[in-house]
Amino acid sequence: MSIVISDSQSGKIFLLSKGADEAILPLAYCGQQIKTFVDAVDKYAQLGLRTLCLGWRELSLEEYLEWSRLFKEANSALVDREWKVAEVCQKLEHTLDILGISAIEDRLQDGVPETIEILRQSGINFWMLTGDKQSTAIQIALLCNLISSEPKGQLLYINGKTEDEVARSLERVLLTMRITSSEPKELAFVVDGWALEIILTRYKEAFTELAVLSKTAICCRVTPSQKAQLVKLLKSCDYRTLAIGDGGNDVRMIQQAHIGVGISGREGLQAARAADYSIGKFRFLKRLILVHGRYSYNRTAFLSQYSFYKSLLICFIQILFSFVSGIAGTSLFNSVSLMAYNVFYTSIPVLTTVLDKDLSEKTVTQNPEILLYCQAGRLLNPSTFAGWFGRSLYHAIVVFLITIHAYANEKSEMEELSMVALSGSIWLQAFVVTLEMSSFTFLQFLAIWGNFAAFYVINLCISTIPTAGMYTIMFRLCRQPSYWITMLLISGVGMGPVLALKYFRYTYSPSAINILQKAERSRGPMYTLVNLESQLRSEQGNSTNSILTAPVKNKNSVYEPLLSDSPMASRRSLASSSFDIFQPAQSRVPAAYPRNIKTS
Repeated sequence: MSIVISDSQSGKIFLLSKGADEAILPLAYCGQQIKTFVDAVDKYAQLGLRTLCLGWRELSLEEYLEWSRLFKEANSALVDREWKVAEVCQKLEHTLDILGISAIEDRLQDGVPETIEILRQSGINFWMLTGDKQSTAIQIALLCNLISSEPKGQLLYINGKTEDEVARSLERVLLTMRITSSEPKELAFVVDGWALEIILTRYKEAFTELAVLSKTAICCRVTPSQKAQLVKLLKSCDYRTLAIGDGGNDVRMIQQAHIGVGISGREGLQAARAADYSIGKFRFLKRLILVHGRYSYNRTAFLSQYSFYKSLLICFIQILFSFVSGIAGTSLFNSVSLMAYNVFYTSIPVLTTVLDKDLSEKTVTQNPEILLYCQAGRLLNPSTFAGWFGRSLYHAIVVFLITIHAYANEKSEMEELSMVALSGSIWLQAFVVTLEMSSFTFLQFLAIWGNFAAFYVINLCISTIPTAGMYTIMFRLCRQPSYWITMLLISGVGMGPVLALKYFRYTYSPSAINILQKAERSRGPMYTLVNLESQLRSEQGNSTNSILTAPVKNKNSVYEPLLSDSPMASRRSLASSSFDIFQPAQSRVPAAYPRNIKTS
């Protein structure tokens, strides 16, 4: 960044420039010794400080006037304006007199290392995209637990100024990732902006494979456009991306990601205004993802599938009635009942899912591994949709057959039969919502059973209107013992298999969530997913839920059943195959290629 100023007293014109050492130091005039500045930058960077180089030079009046004319022409161009302005500015930035180096400490916020560690346990990969110097970025990554030092972790470098150097460096890192992917050692790679520009242009497929294999990456000296390109690259790998930043240079990255999170603070509000969510501190990201994100997924999964279920239930009843009526096209329900069914009778109870919590916030934050269930789509996938589809079909058969047989010998009107079938559907809806709720509050109880009582109040009121088409029907039904016996029979037959299946799953094949729920309700010692194996064995003998006992950071085959139907499975299969963009590795790499190699 440069600025041209004029001294009002002497009339001299000066150019003042600041920027990274790679950008400013090469612009120094030939006679100036810059080794001292280079050493100072390296020393400050090793301490984790953010460095800035300052330079200046005096401009002659003729040089300034000529440059000012070219700048105005470039600034008024209609085609390639930004490129022309940058080219004109570069003509002025040369032979600088380096003033010195500044370094400041960009202190980490409280809770950053702990937040990253917990989110990593939940199966989230981290990429650090920064404009800092490479050594500064590495030190910051070590401080915030993004990477681990030797011997627990290993950092691989992708460097180079030419295409051949970058290709060789990328190939070595990729080969090391393939060899050590099954080892518990934590691998990460670091790449600078120059090498990244070459990679994104020439070796995008190989870098895509590297992105699939790695859990942690550090990209330093990257521009805002490169940040957005990297997010787009990760999205192409079927990753769900979340970008978090606090400055204006993070806006393009935040907008490119599936979910953008902006931190409002000293860097301004540009990132916060462009993001989907705005938070005040980085540590709030843990609660945003683990608590609110997981609750939102659970509620959305139930709400969407329940909406299909209640609509299919009434449709299947209509279809079954069409066979009895000879495919005459007659509707069992009148239009008012159908409208009230979707708008009032079944919509209000399900809205209480916004208050439902399967686990307490404390348990969720203590066991971040359960987020893997959300990542694998265990609550919202084709098999769960098939389950709700089968439930709606079964309940429709139960309601229709019991209603038809119960009133086969009765001299009933069509409206009476319609009201019995509708009442049976409402009874089942109330029991289904109650059964699927994991927690109960007064508002949930009032919404479900208050709405159930309102169904009878509304229909009793409508039955008092002679012109409504349902005159005295509800009064007659409520006085008949057969009506209430029919409702109890529909509820028992419809909910019996559902309750039995839920009981057997909860008792004999519990998931991690079921076990934690049981621990919460028993009010005993709170178990975590890491030490639940002994509890499972004591209760069930040889448990099949060893999925819960392995730490997430040690990738183990016990997680395969959980993630077999998730995007992660396709990523592993993608990573197992190599891209043929390099020459065969045997032509460059000797037979005794070191297993744990670091590239220079």
